[in-house]
Amino acid sequence: MARRPEHQAPPEIFYNEDEARKYTQNTRIIDIQGQMTERCIELLILPEDTPCLLLDIGCGSGLSGTVLEENGHMWIGLDISPAMLDVALERETEGDLILSDMGQGVPFKAGSFDGAVSVSAIQWLFNADKKSHNPVKRLYNFFSSLYASLSRSARAVFQFYPENESQLDLLTSQAMKAGFYGGVVVDYPNSAKAKKFFLVLMTGGAAPLPQALGTDESNNSLQVKYAKREAMRAARGKPLKNTKAWLLEKKERRRKQGKDTKPDTKYTGRKRSGRF
Repeated sequence: MARRPEHQAPPEIFYNEDEARKYTQNTRIIDIQGQMTERCIELLILPEDTPCLLLDIGCGSGLSGTVLEENGHMWIGLDISPAMLDVALERETEGDLILSDMGQGVPFKAGSFDGAVSVSAIQWLFNADKKSHNPVKRLYNFFSSLYASLSRSARAVFQFYPENESQLDLLTSQAMKAGFYGGVVVDYPNSAKAKKFFLVLMTGGAAPLPQALGTDESNNSLQVKYAKREAMRAARGKPLKNTKAWLLEKKERRRKQGKDTKPDTKYTGRKRSGRF
């Protein structure tokens, strides 16, 4: 059985340049990241047809941020790995990127965000990678600063991989201590492969948790929904992701937003060995 990444090295070391590129080029990881981000957006229960400003915690190379963009939202990403953020810049993601250790807190003023998402990142806070690291204090510092940075109607959703019940208890207890309401939603609880954990946090008071997928009451399939969304996008005439037309459309959108964008050339969108 493969060792968990967080047991091998601190995230800023584990995700070096080679690992960051390998991660971003892995089609299986891209698909899983897409599905998990879609589920996070669903659990946020955002206003319909309204662009929101979202915080992507542990944004990595911007795979999850791309899904936020495709759903019409703006985003700011935090990550501790310089190599991952370098790849995100190469991919010309539309979100703003910040090199930051989430265990030191979220560096934004109060009420900045309409919501927050995180895919496969928060479990790294259970580790004490330095002598100064205290996981309990780092979790509380993170959740308390995140609570302050969200609007009072916002939610935060974390997809993560707990190792045991004690980690679940520690995570939820520190989040509640920081002021959040909510709990853990477990999709497909009876499946060893499809089982996924989502910590759903609310700032505006207690409310029922969303229905988990794969229970007797819910037969929805996130994979089917994700596939349907891709098919609908193609049917509407939008360029398929990562094609030349898609890249040109994205670059034109960035220019309209006033962002620095590389000029179009005959090489734009061309498949190159070892490149994206």
